[in-house]
Amino acid sequence: MRKKKHGAERIAACADLLIADPSVLLTDPQSPFGTARPLCLEIGCGKGAFACGTAAAQPDINLIAMERVADVACIALERAAAERELRPGDNLRFIIGNAQNLSEWFPEHCLDRIYLNFSDPWPKAGYAKRRLTHVGFLEQYRRALKTGGVLLFKTDNVALFDFSLEQFDAAGLEVLWQTRDLHNSPYGEGNIMTEYESNFTVKGFTINAAAVRFDKKAD
Repeated sequence: MRKKKHGAERIAACADLLIADPSVLLTDPQSPFGTARPLCLEIGCGKGAFACGTAAAQPDINLIAMERVADVACIALERAAAERELRPGDNLRFIIGNAQNLSEWFPEHCLDRIYLNFSDPWPKAGYAKRRLTHVGFLEQYRRALKTGGVLLFKTDNVALFDFSLEQFDAAGLEVLWQTRDLHNSPYGEGNIMTEYESNFTVKGFTINAAAVRFDKKAD
């Protein structure tokens, strides 16, 4: 993405929606919200359509949206600020950070749910460990999620979906459901679309999706 003009100033203008200090979450991951609710994390929130839509539609959760690219996070923050009145529960915050560093942001077993929406497929074989559904990342999610916590995963990339199912199995995760055509399945009810998802659905692409449950790792 092209660098945003005055990006730092624009992000600073939305500072009340941004968690900039990891120690805040490590001390009390509910503290940015004031009201304790089930805590959810979207990794790779892009321009914020899913995060804003989900927070508005589910006022009974607290949602943290993580985006590693500051110029992209800038757009998401501005969108969230503009749509603030749609979230009477004030239940959305953002992190500019990398999923590789989850343990630096979140204490153990604090999250109820993680969303992965249209993550970079990293198609070259040598880049498999960079995929956000690689078993290495799945173990990070296991640490951050409560026992019984759920990962919800969406992608248009069939190869990434197949890879992810293999990784879920390798990590010993329970696949609660999966579908190769989310929008024409029972699991599509209440689905909040990302910008990417909306664009590709219009073009006739089907969406692969799965929900997997994390329990304690067997000894």
